[in-house]
Amino acid sequence: MEFTQPSEIVKDLNFGDNAKNKVIEGVDKLAKAVKSTLGASGKCVIYEDQMGKPVITKDGVTVADSVVLYDPVENIGATLIKEASRNTVREAGDGTTTAIVLAESLLKTVNDPKNKGESIRNIKKGIQSGYEKVIKHLSDNSTPVTGSTLKSVSSISCNNDEHLGGIIAEAYEKVGKDGVVLMEESETADTYSEIVDGVQLKCKLTSPHWVTDKDRQLAVLENPLVLVVASEIPNIRKIQSILEHVIKQNKSLLIVAQVSQQVKSALLMNKVKGNIKVNIIDTPGFGPTRRDTIEDLALLTGAKLIDEELGDDLDLIRPDCLGQVVKSVTDNRTTVLTTGAISEGVQERIKDIRDKINNEKNSYIKTRLKDRLAILSGSVGIIRVGGNSKIELKEKKDRVEDSIYAVKAALQEGIVPGGGIALLNAANSIKFKNTGEKILAKSIKSPFITIMENAGIENYELPTQKGVGYDVTSGDKTDMIESGIVDPVLVTKTALKNAVSVVSTIISADCVISNIRIENAGS
Repeated sequence: MEFTQPSEIVKDLNFGDNAKNKVIEGVDKLAKAVKSTLGASGKCVIYEDQMGKPVITKDGVTVADSVVLYDPVENIGATLIKEASRNTVREAGDGTTTAIVLAESLLKTVNDPKNKGESIRNIKKGIQSGYEKVIKHLSDNSTPVTGSTLKSVSSISCNNDEHLGGIIAEAYEKVGKDGVVLMEESETADTYSEIVDGVQLKCKLTSPHWVTDKDRQLAVLENPLVLVVASEIPNIRKIQSILEHVIKQNKSLLIVAQVSQQVKSALLMNKVKGNIKVNIIDTPGFGPTRRDTIEDLALLTGAKLIDEELGDDLDLIRPDCLGQVVKSVTDNRTTVLTTGAISEGVQERIKDIRDKINNEKNSYIKTRLKDRLAILSGSVGIIRVGGNSKIELKEKKDRVEDSIYAVKAALQEGIVPGGGIALLNAANSIKFKNTGEKILAKSIKSPFITIMENAGIENYELPTQKGVGYDVTSGDKTDMIESGIVDPVLVTKTALKNAVSVVSTIISADCVISNIRIENAGS
Protein backbone atom coordinates (compact mmCIF):
# COMPACT_ATOMS: atom_id res chain seq x y z
CA MET A 1 0.00 0.00 0.00
CA GLU A 2 1.26 3.46 -0.89
CA PHE A 3 0.76 6.50 1.30
CA THR A 4 0.41 9.52 -0.89
CA GLN A 5 -1.85 11.89 1.06
CA PRO A 6 -0.74 13.76 4.21
CA SER A 7 -3.63 12.17 6.12
CA GLU A 8 -2.21 8.74 5.33
CA ILE A 9 1.20 9.25 6.95
CA VAL A 10 1.65 6.53 9.57
CA LYS A 11 1.99 7.80 13.13
CA ASP A 12 3.59 6.42 16.27
CA LEU A 13 1.90 7.10 19.62
CA ASN A 14 3.57 7.40 23.01
CA PHE A 15 1.61 7.88 26.26
CA GLY A 16 2.11 8.94 29.87
CA ASP A 17 5.54 8.69 31.46
CA ASN A 18 7.02 7.01 28.37
CA ALA A 19 6.10 10.03 26.23
CA LYS A 20 7.27 12.58 28.79
CA ASN A 21 10.56 10.77 29.45
CA LYS A 22 11.40 10.72 25.73
CA VAL A 23 10.56 14.41 25.36
CA ILE A 24 12.70 15.25 28.39
CA GLU A 25 15.55 13.16 26.99
CA GLY A 26 15.43 15.26 23.82
CA VAL A 27 15.47 18.44 25.88
CA ASP A 28 18.47 17.16 27.87
CA LYS A 29 20.45 16.36 24.73
CA LEU A 30 19.82 19.76 23.21
CA ALA A 31 20.52 21.59 26.47
CA LYS A 32 23.82 19.72 26.94
CA ALA A 33 25.01 20.96 23.55
CA VAL A 34 23.89 24.54 24.15
CA LYS A 35 24.57 25.28 27.82
CA SER A 36 28.34 24.73 27.49
CA THR A 37 28.38 28.13 25.73
CA LEU A 38 26.94 30.05 28.72
CA GLY A 39 29.01 32.60 30.60
CA ALA A 40 32.38 34.28 30.26
CA SER A 41 34.13 30.91 30.28
CA GLY A 42 31.60 29.27 27.97
CA LYS A 43 32.98 27.08 25.22
CA CYS A 44 32.49 27.28 21.47
CA VAL A 45 30.60 24.58 19.58
CA ILE A 46 31.66 23.16 16.23
CA TYR A 47 28.85 21.81 14.09
CA GLU A 48 28.49 20.60 10.53
CA ASP A 49 26.16 22.59 8.28
CA GLN A 50 23.91 21.08 5.61
CA MET A 51 26.73 21.28 3.07
CA GLY A 52 29.10 19.41 5.36
CA LYS A 53 31.19 22.48 6.23
CA PRO A 54 32.33 23.03 9.85
CA VAL A 55 30.95 26.11 11.61
CA ILE A 56 32.26 27.48 14.92
CA THR A 57 29.91 29.48 17.13
CA LYS A 58 29.13 30.47 20.70
CA ASP A 59 25.63 31.65 19.86
CA GLY A 60 23.03 29.58 21.69
CA VAL A 61 20.23 29.79 19.15
CA THR A 62 22.62 28.90 16.30
CA VAL A 63 23.75 25.78 18.17
CA ALA A 64 20.16 24.85 18.96
CA ASP A 65 19.03 25.28 15.35
CA SER A 66 21.80 22.92 14.19
CA VAL A 67 20.48 20.01 16.30
CA VAL A 68 18.09 17.46 14.79
CA LEU A 69 17.67 14.25 16.82
CA TYR A 70 17.14 10.84 15.26
CA ASP A 71 14.38 9.73 17.65
CA PRO A 72 11.20 11.58 16.58
CA VAL A 73 9.79 12.01 20.10
CA GLU A 74 13.11 13.24 21.46
CA ASN A 75 13.28 15.62 18.50
CA ILE A 76 9.86 17.02 19.38
CA GLY A 77 11.20 17.84 22.86
CA ALA A 78 14.27 19.52 21.37
CA THR A 79 12.13 21.45 18.87
CA LEU A 80 9.87 22.81 21.61
CA ILE A 81 12.86 24.13 23.55
CA LYS A 82 14.28 25.60 20.34
CA GLU A 83 11.09 27.62 20.06
CA ALA A 84 11.70 29.08 23.53
CA SER A 85 15.16 30.23 22.43
CA ARG A 86 13.88 31.60 19.10
CA ASN A 87 11.15 33.59 20.84
CA THR A 88 13.74 34.98 23.24
CA VAL A 89 16.05 36.19 20.50
CA ARG A 90 13.09 37.67 18.56
CA GLU A 91 11.86 39.61 21.58
CA ALA A 92 15.11 40.58 23.29
CA GLY A 93 17.89 39.71 20.84
CA ASP A 94 19.87 37.73 23.41
CA GLY A 95 19.38 35.27 26.28
CA THR A 96 18.79 32.21 24.13
CA THR A 97 21.13 29.95 26.10
CA THR A 98 19.70 31.16 29.41
CA ALA A 99 16.19 30.29 28.20
CA ILE A 100 17.26 26.74 27.34
CA VAL A 101 19.12 26.26 30.65
CA LEU A 102 16.07 27.48 32.60
CA ALA A 103 13.68 25.27 30.62
CA GLU A 104 15.79 22.16 31.14
CA SER A 105 16.11 22.80 34.87
CA LEU A 106 12.37 23.45 35.23
CA LEU A 107 11.50 20.19 33.46
CA LYS A 108 13.90 18.15 35.58
CA THR A 109 12.64 19.72 38.82
CA VAL A 110 8.97 19.22 37.90
CA ASN A 111 9.66 15.54 37.20
CA ASP A 112 11.60 15.01 40.42
CA PRO A 113 10.02 12.06 42.28
CA LYS A 114 9.52 14.37 45.29
CA ASN A 115 6.88 16.29 43.30
CA LYS A 116 4.94 13.29 41.94
CA GLY A 117 2.13 13.69 44.46
CA GLU A 118 1.24 17.19 43.30
CA SER A 119 -1.24 17.75 40.47
CA ILE A 120 0.08 19.22 37.24
CA ARG A 121 -2.61 21.91 37.42
CA ASN A 122 -1.38 23.12 40.84
CA ILE A 123 2.26 22.97 39.74
CA LYS A 124 1.56 25.09 36.65
CA LYS A 125 -0.42 27.59 38.71
CA GLY A 126 2.41 27.82 41.25
CA ILE A 127 5.11 28.23 38.57
CA GLN A 128 3.10 31.09 37.05
CA SER A 129 2.61 32.90 40.38
CA GLY A 130 6.31 32.41 41.20
CA TYR A 131 7.23 33.76 37.77
CA GLU A 132 5.24 36.94 38.40
CA LYS A 133 7.06 37.44 41.71
CA VAL A 134 10.47 37.02 40.03
CA ILE A 135 9.59 39.45 37.22
CA LYS A 136 8.55 42.09 39.76
CA HIS A 137 11.77 41.51 41.73
CA LEU A 138 13.88 42.01 38.58
CA SER A 139 12.07 45.25 37.68
CA ASP A 140 12.35 46.61 41.22
CA ASN A 141 16.09 45.90 41.34
CA SER A 142 17.12 47.17 37.90
CA THR A 143 19.78 49.84 37.45
CA PRO A 144 19.76 52.41 34.60
CA VAL A 145 22.58 52.08 32.08
CA THR A 146 25.33 54.68 32.34
CA GLY A 147 28.37 55.34 30.19
CA SER A 148 30.55 53.13 32.36
CA THR A 149 28.24 50.10 32.13
CA LEU A 150 27.38 50.43 28.43
CA LYS A 151 30.71 48.96 27.37
CA SER A 152 30.35 46.18 29.95
CA VAL A 153 27.01 45.10 28.50
CA SER A 154 28.32 45.09 24.93
CA SER A 155 31.59 43.33 25.86
CA ILE A 156 29.87 40.54 27.80
CA SER A 157 27.52 39.83 24.90
CA CYS A 158 30.55 39.72 22.59
CA ASN A 159 31.98 36.84 24.63
CA ASN A 160 33.99 39.27 26.76
CA ASP A 161 35.72 40.81 23.76
CA GLU A 162 36.46 44.30 25.11
CA HIS A 163 37.72 45.62 21.77
CA LEU A 164 34.60 44.56 19.90
CA GLY A 165 32.38 45.64 22.80
CA GLY A 166 34.06 49.04 22.82
CA ILE A 167 33.29 49.59 19.12
CA ILE A 168 29.59 48.82 19.68
CA ALA A 169 29.36 50.93 22.85
CA GLU A 170 30.98 53.88 21.06
CA ALA A 171 28.44 53.63 18.24
CA TYR A 172 25.53 53.73 20.71
CA GLU A 173 27.06 56.67 22.55
CA LYS A 174 27.18 58.60 19.27
CA VAL A 175 23.62 57.84 18.10
CA GLY A 176 22.09 58.25 21.58
CA LYS A 177 19.55 56.25 23.56
CA ASP A 178 16.94 56.33 20.80
CA GLY A 179 19.44 55.81 17.98
CA VAL A 180 19.83 52.82 15.73
CA VAL A 181 22.83 50.53 15.31
CA LEU A 182 23.06 48.00 12.47
CA MET A 183 25.59 45.39 11.43
CA GLU A 184 27.09 44.90 7.97
CA GLU A 185 30.06 42.99 6.58
CA SER A 186 33.26 44.93 6.15
CA GLU A 187 35.10 44.92 2.84
CA THR A 188 38.32 44.30 4.79
CA ALA A 189 39.37 42.12 7.74
CA ASP A 190 38.97 45.08 10.09
CA THR A 191 35.91 45.74 12.28
CA TYR A 192 34.91 49.36 12.81
CA SER A 193 31.89 51.66 13.19
CA GLU A 194 30.63 54.63 11.25
CA ILE A 195 27.70 56.99 11.75
CA VAL A 196 25.41 57.91 8.85
CA ASP A 197 22.19 59.88 8.51
CA GLY A 198 19.14 57.69 8.84
CA VAL A 199 15.85 56.99 10.52
CA GLN A 200 14.01 54.19 12.30
CA LEU A 201 10.31 53.79 11.57
CA LYS A 202 7.83 51.72 13.57
CA CYS A 203 6.90 49.85 10.40
CA LYS A 204 7.43 46.08 10.48
CA LEU A 205 7.38 43.35 7.83
CA THR A 206 3.96 43.14 6.22
CA SER A 207 4.71 39.65 4.92
CA PRO A 208 7.51 37.10 5.39
CA HIS A 209 7.65 36.83 1.60
CA TRP A 210 9.56 40.14 1.38
CA VAL A 211 12.50 38.69 3.39
CA THR A 212 15.83 38.69 1.54
CA ASP A 213 18.10 37.63 4.43
CA LYS A 214 16.54 34.36 5.63
CA ASP A 215 19.09 33.75 8.39
CA ARG A 216 18.28 37.07 10.11
CA GLN A 217 14.71 37.38 8.76
CA LEU A 218 15.32 40.79 7.23
CA ALA A 219 14.05 42.48 4.10
CA VAL A 220 17.10 44.38 2.82
CA LEU A 221 17.11 46.67 -0.23
CA GLU A 222 20.23 48.43 -1.54
CA ASN A 223 19.72 51.93 -2.98
CA PRO A 224 15.97 51.44 -3.36
CA LEU A 225 13.65 53.90 -5.03
CA VAL A 226 10.87 54.96 -2.64
CA LEU A 227 7.17 55.39 -3.38
CA VAL A 228 5.12 57.12 -0.65
CA VAL A 229 1.32 57.01 -0.98
CA ALA A 230 -1.02 58.23 1.78
CA SER A 231 -4.10 56.53 0.31
CA GLU A 232 -4.59 52.84 -0.51
CA ILE A 233 -3.27 51.37 -3.75
CA PRO A 234 -6.26 49.25 -4.90
CA ASN A 235 -4.75 47.42 -7.89
CA ILE A 236 -1.46 46.85 -9.67
CA ARG A 237 -2.52 48.94 -12.66
CA LYS A 238 -2.21 52.12 -10.58
CA ILE A 239 1.55 51.67 -10.22
CA GLN A 240 2.25 49.91 -13.53
CA SER A 241 4.38 52.76 -14.91
CA ILE A 242 6.39 52.87 -11.67
CA LEU A 243 7.12 49.14 -11.80
CA GLU A 244 8.17 49.32 -15.45
CA HIS A 245 10.56 52.18 -14.63
CA VAL A 246 12.07 50.34 -11.65
CA ILE A 247 12.62 47.16 -13.69
CA LYS A 248 14.10 49.09 -16.63
CA GLN A 249 16.53 50.92 -14.31
CA ASN A 250 17.43 47.62 -12.58
CA LYS A 251 16.57 49.17 -9.22
CA SER A 252 14.80 47.92 -6.11
CA LEU A 253 11.58 49.49 -4.82
CA LEU A 254 10.34 50.32 -1.32
CA ILE A 255 6.60 50.99 -1.24
CA VAL A 256 5.32 52.94 1.78
CA ALA A 257 1.56 52.61 1.53
CA GLN A 258 -1.53 50.57 2.30
CA VAL A 259 -1.98 48.12 -0.57
CA SER A 260 -4.68 45.64 -1.51
CA GLN A 261 -4.14 41.88 -1.50
CA GLN A 262 -4.22 41.94 -5.29
CA VAL A 263 -1.24 44.29 -5.36
CA LYS A 264 0.65 42.17 -2.80
CA SER A 265 0.02 38.99 -4.78
CA ALA A 266 1.11 40.54 -8.08
CA LEU A 267 4.31 41.95 -6.61
CA LEU A 268 5.10 38.70 -4.82
CA MET A 269 4.72 36.73 -8.03
CA ASN A 270 7.11 39.08 -9.82
CA LYS A 271 9.56 38.96 -6.90
CA VAL A 272 9.60 35.14 -6.95
CA LYS A 273 10.23 35.21 -10.71
CA GLY A 274 13.15 37.57 -10.15
CA ASN A 275 11.56 40.40 -12.11
CA ILE A 276 11.77 42.95 -9.28
CA LYS A 277 13.27 43.50 -5.83
CA VAL A 278 10.54 44.98 -3.66
CA ASN A 279 9.37 45.51 -0.07
CA ILE A 280 6.09 46.95 1.21
CA ILE A 281 5.67 48.68 4.58
CA ASP A 282 2.68 50.46 6.04
CA THR A 283 2.66 54.24 6.29
CA PRO A 284 4.10 55.39 9.65
CA GLY A 285 2.41 57.47 12.34
CA PHE A 286 -1.05 57.54 13.85
CA GLY A 287 -3.65 59.98 15.13
CA PRO A 288 -3.74 63.66 14.22
CA THR A 289 -0.03 63.83 13.35
CA ARG A 290 -0.04 60.86 10.95
CA ARG A 291 -0.32 63.08 7.89
CA ASP A 292 2.62 65.23 9.05
CA THR A 293 4.75 62.14 9.68
CA ILE A 294 4.10 60.83 6.16
CA GLU A 295 4.99 64.23 4.70
CA ASP A 296 8.21 64.23 6.73
CA LEU A 297 9.12 60.81 5.36
CA ALA A 298 8.46 61.92 1.79
CA LEU A 299 10.64 64.99 2.32
CA LEU A 300 13.41 62.91 3.88
CA THR A 301 13.50 60.43 1.00
CA GLY A 302 12.98 63.02 -1.74
CA ALA A 303 9.67 61.44 -2.79
CA LYS A 304 6.53 63.29 -3.82
CA LEU A 305 3.66 62.36 -1.50
CA ILE A 306 0.64 60.96 -3.37
CA ASP A 307 -2.73 61.43 -1.63
CA GLU A 308 -6.14 61.06 -3.28
CA GLU A 309 -7.78 63.09 -0.49
CA LEU A 310 -5.78 66.09 -1.69
CA GLY A 311 -6.82 65.55 -5.29
CA ASP A 312 -3.89 63.42 -6.51
CA ASP A 313 -4.83 60.86 -9.16
CA LEU A 314 -3.21 57.45 -8.59
CA ASP A 315 -3.51 56.80 -12.32
CA LEU A 316 -1.06 59.64 -12.90
CA ILE A 317 1.76 58.37 -10.67
CA ARG A 318 4.98 58.79 -12.61
CA PRO A 319 8.66 57.93 -11.97
CA ASP A 320 9.43 61.53 -11.00
CA CYS A 321 7.30 60.93 -7.86
CA LEU A 322 9.92 58.51 -6.55
CA GLY A 323 12.49 59.26 -3.90
CA GLN A 324 15.57 57.22 -2.99
CA VAL A 325 17.54 56.11 0.06
CA VAL A 326 20.91 54.43 0.45
CA LYS A 327 19.49 51.33 2.14
CA SER A 328 16.34 50.00 3.78
CA VAL A 329 16.25 47.20 6.38
CA THR A 330 12.95 45.84 7.69
CA ASP A 331 12.50 43.25 10.45
CA ASN A 332 9.50 42.06 12.48
CA ARG A 333 9.48 45.30 14.51
CA THR A 334 10.90 48.26 12.60
CA THR A 335 12.25 49.63 9.32
CA VAL A 336 15.58 51.46 9.22
CA LEU A 337 16.34 53.80 6.33
CA THR A 338 19.87 55.03 5.63
CA THR A 339 19.19 58.34 3.93
CA GLY A 340 22.50 60.00 3.14
CA ALA A 341 23.12 63.72 3.54
CA ILE A 342 20.25 65.84 4.91
CA SER A 343 18.83 68.30 2.36
CA GLU A 344 18.16 71.99 2.98
CA GLY A 345 14.43 71.28 2.95
CA VAL A 346 14.83 68.75 5.77
CA GLN A 347 16.99 71.17 7.76
CA GLU A 348 14.31 73.86 7.45
CA ARG A 349 11.63 71.38 8.57
CA ILE A 350 13.75 70.41 11.60
CA LYS A 351 14.11 74.07 12.59
CA ASP A 352 10.34 74.61 12.20
CA ILE A 353 9.49 71.59 14.38
CA ARG A 354 11.95 72.66 17.10
CA ASP A 355 10.28 76.08 17.22
CA LYS A 356 6.88 74.40 17.57
CA ILE A 357 8.15 72.20 20.41
CA ASN A 358 9.40 75.24 22.32
CA ASN A 359 6.05 77.01 21.94
CA GLU A 360 3.68 74.04 22.37
CA LYS A 361 1.81 73.72 25.69
CA ASN A 362 -0.11 70.49 25.02
CA SER A 363 2.02 67.56 26.26
CA TYR A 364 0.51 65.05 23.80
CA ILE A 365 1.17 67.23 20.75
CA LYS A 366 4.66 68.05 22.06
CA THR A 367 5.45 64.31 22.30
CA ARG A 368 4.27 63.73 18.73
CA LEU A 369 6.40 66.67 17.55
CA LYS A 370 9.42 65.11 19.25
CA ASP A 371 8.68 61.84 17.43
CA ARG A 372 8.68 63.72 14.12
CA LEU A 373 11.95 65.44 15.06
CA ALA A 374 13.54 62.06 15.82
CA ILE A 375 12.61 60.84 12.33
CA LEU A 376 14.06 63.86 10.57
CA SER A 377 17.25 64.33 12.59
CA GLY A 378 18.11 60.72 13.40
CA SER A 379 21.37 58.92 12.76
CA VAL A 380 22.31 55.29 12.27
CA GLY A 381 25.43 53.57 13.58
CA ILE A 382 26.81 50.83 11.35
CA ILE A 383 29.17 48.19 12.73
CA ARG A 384 31.16 46.87 9.79
CA VAL A 385 32.39 43.41 10.77
CA GLY A 386 35.48 41.94 9.19
CA GLY A 387 37.29 38.62 9.47
CA ASN A 388 40.20 36.69 8.00
CA SER A 389 37.97 33.78 6.95
CA LYS A 390 34.29 33.02 6.40
CA ILE A 391 34.25 30.91 9.56
CA GLU A 392 35.76 33.71 11.66
CA LEU A 393 33.43 36.26 10.06
CA LYS A 394 30.32 34.18 10.78
CA GLU A 395 31.29 33.68 14.42
CA LYS A 396 32.12 37.36 14.90
CA LYS A 397 28.87 38.49 13.25
CA ASP A 398 26.89 36.29 15.65
CA ARG A 399 28.58 37.94 18.62
CA VAL A 400 28.13 41.47 17.29
CA GLU A 401 24.45 40.89 16.58
CA ASP A 402 23.91 39.55 20.13
CA SER A 403 25.73 42.55 21.57
CA ILE A 404 23.73 45.11 19.57
CA TYR A 405 20.46 43.63 20.80
CA ALA A 406 21.75 43.33 24.37
CA VAL A 407 22.76 47.00 24.52
CA LYS A 408 19.42 48.04 23.06
CA ALA A 409 17.61 45.94 25.68
CA ALA A 410 19.74 47.41 28.48
CA LEU A 411 18.97 50.96 27.37
CA GLN A 412 15.25 50.16 27.43
CA GLU A 413 14.81 48.64 30.91
CA GLY A 414 18.18 48.87 32.64
CA ILE A 415 20.51 46.20 33.94
CA VAL A 416 20.82 43.70 36.80
CA PRO A 417 23.82 41.81 38.22
CA GLY A 418 25.07 39.30 35.64
CA GLY A 419 26.51 35.81 35.94
CA GLY A 420 23.12 34.39 36.99
CA ILE A 421 23.18 36.46 40.20
CA ALA A 422 19.97 38.43 39.53
CA LEU A 423 17.90 35.23 39.37
CA LEU A 424 19.83 33.73 42.30
CA ASN A 425 19.06 36.84 44.38
CA ALA A 426 15.39 36.49 43.45
CA ALA A 427 15.40 32.85 44.56
CA ASN A 428 16.93 33.85 47.91
CA SER A 429 14.85 36.99 48.53
CA ILE A 430 11.31 36.03 47.54
CA LYS A 431 9.00 34.05 49.81
CA PHE A 432 7.90 31.09 47.70
CA LYS A 433 4.90 29.28 49.18
CA ASN A 434 3.51 26.37 47.17
CA THR A 435 5.16 23.49 45.31
CA GLY A 436 5.12 25.20 41.91
CA GLU A 437 6.74 28.36 43.28
CA LYS A 438 9.42 26.30 45.05
CA ILE A 439 10.11 24.41 41.80
CA LEU A 440 10.67 27.73 40.05
CA ALA A 441 12.86 29.01 42.89
CA LYS A 442 15.14 25.99 42.59
CA SER A 443 15.24 26.14 38.80
CA ILE A 444 16.22 29.81 38.47
CA LYS A 445 19.50 29.04 40.24
CA SER A 446 20.55 26.92 37.23
CA PRO A 447 22.15 29.70 35.10
CA PHE A 448 24.51 30.59 37.97
CA ILE A 449 25.39 26.91 38.56
CA THR A 450 25.97 26.31 34.83
CA ILE A 451 28.26 29.34 34.55
CA MET A 452 30.33 28.09 37.48
CA GLU A 453 30.56 24.60 35.98
CA ASN A 454 31.65 26.01 32.60
CA ALA A 455 34.36 27.99 34.39
CA GLY A 456 35.60 24.86 36.16
CA ILE A 457 35.09 26.45 39.60
CA GLU A 458 34.43 23.82 42.25
CA ASN A 459 33.63 23.93 45.96
CA TYR A 460 31.94 27.33 45.67
CA GLU A 461 29.24 28.68 47.95
CA LEU A 462 25.96 30.05 46.65
CA PRO A 463 26.24 33.83 47.21
CA THR A 464 23.62 35.23 49.55
CA GLN A 465 24.59 38.91 49.58
CA LYS A 466 22.57 41.01 47.13
CA GLY A 467 24.46 41.78 43.90
CA VAL A 468 27.56 39.79 44.90
CA GLY A 469 28.76 36.92 42.75
CA TYR A 470 31.85 35.42 41.15
CA ASP A 471 34.12 36.86 38.51
CA VAL A 472 34.77 33.57 36.74
CA THR A 473 37.88 34.90 35.02
CA SER A 474 39.58 35.21 38.43
CA GLY A 475 37.39 33.03 40.63
CA ASP A 476 37.01 35.88 43.16
CA LYS A 477 33.81 37.15 44.74
CA THR A 478 32.86 40.65 43.61
CA ASP A 479 30.08 43.22 43.35
CA MET A 480 28.82 42.31 39.89
CA ILE A 481 27.62 45.74 38.74
CA GLU A 482 30.73 47.51 40.04
CA SER A 483 32.84 44.96 38.17
CA GLY A 484 30.85 45.48 34.98
CA ILE A 485 29.37 41.96 35.01
CA VAL A 486 25.77 42.75 34.13
CA ASP A 487 22.75 41.52 32.19
CA PRO A 488 19.96 43.54 30.57
CA VAL A 489 16.72 43.22 32.57
CA LEU A 490 14.69 42.69 29.40
CA VAL A 491 16.86 39.75 28.33
CA THR A 492 16.60 38.02 31.72
CA LYS A 493 12.82 38.55 31.89
CA THR A 494 12.27 37.30 28.35
CA ALA A 495 14.40 34.17 28.82
CA LEU A 496 12.46 33.26 31.96
CA LYS A 497 9.09 33.99 30.36
CA ASN A 498 9.73 31.72 27.38
CA ALA A 499 11.19 28.95 29.52
CA VAL A 500 8.11 28.96 31.78
CA SER A 501 5.79 29.03 28.76
CA VAL A 502 7.30 26.04 26.95
CA VAL A 503 7.67 23.94 30.11
CA SER A 504 4.05 24.59 31.10
CA THR A 505 3.05 23.26 27.68
CA ILE A 506 5.24 20.14 27.89
CA ILE A 507 4.14 19.05 31.36
CA SER A 508 0.49 19.33 30.29
CA ALA A 509 0.95 16.71 27.55
CA ASP A 510 0.09 13.05 28.12
CA CYS A 511 0.39 11.82 24.55
CA VAL A 512 2.97 12.44 21.84
CA ILE A 513 2.11 11.57 18.22
CA SER A 514 5.07 11.44 15.86
CA ASN A 515 5.67 10.46 12.25
CA ILE A 516 7.21 7.03 11.77
CA ARG A 517 10.66 7.29 10.18
CA ILE A 518 11.25 4.92 7.28
CA GLU A 519 14.88 4.03 6.74
CA ASN A 520 16.25 3.97 3.20
CA ALA A 521 13.02 5.33 1.77
CA GLY A 522 12.77 4.84 -1.96
CA SER A 523 15.48 2.17 -2.16
